[in-house]
Amino acid sequence: MTAQAGPRGGRRAAVSDRAARIPRGNLAELFVLARERGAIDLAVGTPGAPETPRPLVEEAVRALRGGANQYEFPQGGADVRRRIAESFTTPADPDTELTITVGGTEALCVALFSLVDPGDEVVVLDPYYENFLGAIELAGARPRFVRLHEPEGPHAPDWRLDPDELAAAFGPTTRAIILNTPANPTGQTLTAEDFELIAALCERWDVTVIADEVYANLVFDDREHLSVADVPSLRDRSVVVGSLSKSHAISGWRLGFLRARPELTAVFRRVHEITTNGAAAPLQLAAGLTDLFDAGSLTAAKELARARDEAADILSGMGLTFRTPRGGCFILADIRGATDEDCRTYVRRVLEESAVLLAPGTPFFADEERGRHYVRVAFNRSPQVLADARRRLLP
Repeated sequence: MTAQAGPRGGRRAAVSDRAARIPRGNLAELFVLARERGAIDLAVGTPGAPETPRPLVEEAVRALRGGANQYEFPQGGADVRRRIAESFTTPADPDTELTITVGGTEALCVALFSLVDPGDEVVVLDPYYENFLGAIELAGARPRFVRLHEPEGPHAPDWRLDPDELAAAFGPTTRAIILNTPANPTGQTLTAEDFELIAALCERWDVTVIADEVYANLVFDDREHLSVADVPSLRDRSVVVGSLSKSHAISGWRLGFLRARPELTAVFRRVHEITTNGAAAPLQLAAGLTDLFDAGSLTAAKELARARDEAADILSGMGLTFRTPRGGCFILADIRGATDEDCRTYVRRVLEESAVLLAPGTPFFADEERGRHYVRVAFNRSPQVLADARRRLLP
């Protein structure tokens, strides 16, 4: 790390300790190789399906040409907040409980910056979305991992939470717990029983729940999404992180949101003004003028359920095993039925032999040894892309 002279002639780091500790991206080298080989990317979740709704695009063009090119109110446009609020199962006040953010990523960071102090602990279920750790680090807090136990057979429960292990993770320095339902990378969803267990611990230790629900509209097989905001015992101590990136295939628009009770929302909005001062005005206007929050998301879920089944069939043909995702856009697959290699070696070999890029599993686990047997596969791809992947992987 580059150093510079301190005020008394000593040497100090040029960057903050917390910035230096942010985990580095784990796919950079593989992406370079994938591009060189013209590989099919099944590693990242950038939507290849569903298609971006044409009415959204047309409204965005109309907004840009109509002059909506300056700042919107920092809390977000009234129309898009109202549309999002109307899509919830449990009502929310769009004026006092919703804030539009620059994607779900900013929403997560704003929530953590607002809720935790340096040295506090944040409970994280393991495996997890790897960006959780970077956001916790930036907030100066420490993650406290709770292991989700792998299914042990075809009829065993999905990735499951042990009540005693969860309880042991809470203590006087616990300020928040981050949940992700449907989850990246497992695709599993939390149950009402899970939420009640978490609620009791949060009440005991005065802990806030930050629920990453960016895949809320991508739940499959006629299931209904259960939000933390739908659980009465958690309603007043919960924060929902949401996004339109995957459900509406507009990840480049960077439209996310925070839902919380009015007292927290007022704080979030102040922090949000300092971090970004608001999301893109014309894109918010476009989203607020299109009636796609229910019907459009339903169509996306059905389309991605078919893509999930196609990807699952391909992975089964490769000898991989996994729990069928209940939602989201990823499959976390165990490679031990197909190889004795670790996941990074396996991913590299598949890339070289088949020109298909998968994501190694280690970045999603606190214990690298535990993650070495897994790969993550993104299935939010078009039928043509999945058909090409099948031909390459199952010649």
